[in-house]
Amino acid sequence: MSHRNAPPPTSHEGEPPALSARSPQVPADRLVAELVPPPRFDAVRFDTYVPDPNQPSQRLAIKALEEFADSLDGAGRSEGRRGLFRGRARKARPTGPRGVYLDGGFGVGKTHLLASLWHAAPAPPERKAFGTFVELTNLVGALGFQQTVRTLAGHQLLCIDEFELDDPGDTVLISSLLSRLVDEGVALAATSNTLPGKLGEGRFAAADFLREIQGLAAHFRPLRVDGEDYRHRGLPEAPPPRPREAVVEAARSTPGATLDDFGTLLDHLARVHPSRYGALCDGVSTVCLTGVGPVPDQTTALRLVVLADRLYDREIPVLASGAPFDELFSEEMRRGGYRKKYFRAISRLTALARDAGRAS
Repeated sequence: MSHRNAPPPTSHEGEPPALSARSPQVPADRLVAELVPPPRFDAVRFDTYVPDPNQPSQRLAIKALEEFADSLDGAGRSEGRRGLFRGRARKARPTGPRGVYLDGGFGVGKTHLLASLWHAAPAPPERKAFGTFVELTNLVGALGFQQTVRTLAGHQLLCIDEFELDDPGDTVLISSLLSRLVDEGVALAATSNTLPGKLGEGRFAAADFLREIQGLAAHFRPLRVDGEDYRHRGLPEAPPPRPREAVVEAARSTPGATLDDFGTLLDHLARVHPSRYGALCDGVSTVCLTGVGPVPDQTTALRLVVLADRLYDREIPVLASGAPFDELFSEEMRRGGYRKKYFRAISRLTALARDAGRAS
């Protein structure tokens, strides 16, 4: 069942339902079917991206991506996608970079551009895939490596948003997967906050995996996208946290809203695989949180980052009491190897809080 048509969560005894009461199961075929741009990016195109006139790299990135999309015309197999297990002619390995890599800070519109490329690619939707790095690793976990290769090998284009290498295992896994897909003639596009040749720096012993990191870099032509966070450019500050009573009342009076104690929700996320966080939000109109406060540890913080991404993708407003979102992550966390993930989460949650403020 797609999250776009999911029923609202159910409540008990007249109280608002809680995300922490849900434990969705997600079959592997849903993971594959949902490898498309999320609802927030359904309608984006290159001409809906508004480049900052003070940032020439943004306009240059649009031009380069339009040219890349044009280069894909006719690049797919002329007879269309065939069976996953037989009957597919192997293409000659392309020379030179077979992908583009959008590097830049959070909030400069990289996902907008990546989704625009997906829409502009000439292949039919079933022959191009769009997902976050986490969703791609989850797909491998659900299908297995060889089946993932077979499933994606018939595609013209694979778009990977928020490309991250947070541990050595993922480095080897995704390096091997992308190498196999490039061999099959699949074009690649990715966004990240880190240049391909710098993946892994500050997170683990990158020198031990230099070969894999440099191998990934060879697949991509880097495109820099500079600029400010558009989610907050020229906008007022995010609304301050609400009183607890106001958040509870809003949850009770808003159809499809959920209500959770923040600490209870963080505990629940530890029991739900991140691949199911999207399904956790099925049918939810607004997320209401009470008692928001600093996240206690890095493992919990990284789970919250994934949930923030899924809420942002689905344009679900967040109404909260307690501490403001810029106090979620400690100074030590914001200085560490995952700092860009944390700043992205703050940026996105702040935007969703602003959405909730406009709606109330």
